Amino acid sequence: MTQLSDYHRDRVQAVLSASPLVPVIAINEPEDAIPLCRALVDGGIKVLEITLRTEHGVRAIEQVRKAIPEAWVGAGTVTSIAQYRQVEAAGAQFVITPGVTEAILEFALTSEAPLLPGVATVSELMLGYSLGYREFKFFPAEVSGGMPALKAFRGPFPDVTFCPTGGINQDSARDYLALPNVAAVGGSWLTPAEAIQRREWEVITEVARASLDRLR
Repeated sequence: MTQLSDYHRDRVQAVLSASPLVPVIAINEPEDAIPLCRALVDGGIKVLEITLRTEHGVRAIEQVRKAIPEAWVGAGTVTSIAQYRQVEAAGAQFVITPGVTEAILEFALTSEAPLLPGVATVSELMLGYSLGYREFKFFPAEVSGGMPALKAFRGPFPDVTFCPTGGINQDSARDYLALPNVAAVGGSWLTPAEAIQRREWEVITEVARASLDRLR
């Protein structure tokens, strides 16, 4: 059985170690992509998860990769191999899925863009684990048991690391990151919709900076 390579694991670990906070970014207006991501980077965020929740996601990945080369730019909410190929061609440096399928897990083994697969249960985790995956997104975190679930996962899987996302906010992020099997947390609080609609990029920068300051 083909297993995940050390190269792919090293890339995913590099992403997770680059920033303790991973913003979940949905681009509703194409012209917002670069200034929004720049505002996050100016606030200290080094990893940008641009989701495919809107039709502008793929193009935004391509634009932001060129405009902000110092950041890790990846794709979120990837749910099919067709989408995986699209974001790979757009230059995504990593891919995050909300859940797992055998097809996506196997496709990612040889993709240029390494995968952080989403899991909510031990059974899903074991599916990825059997192929060599040791880093996972835990989603939706709060609905799926939150910190108690992650503590329970550590018993049978002490070598697995998570990036929980879903229901986490500025106040709870620090508690999640205190868990020994959590490397980073994801959240949409870093991209408040009202500030984006008003194009108040300085507000986004301040939210990012304040969120990172709370972790210190």
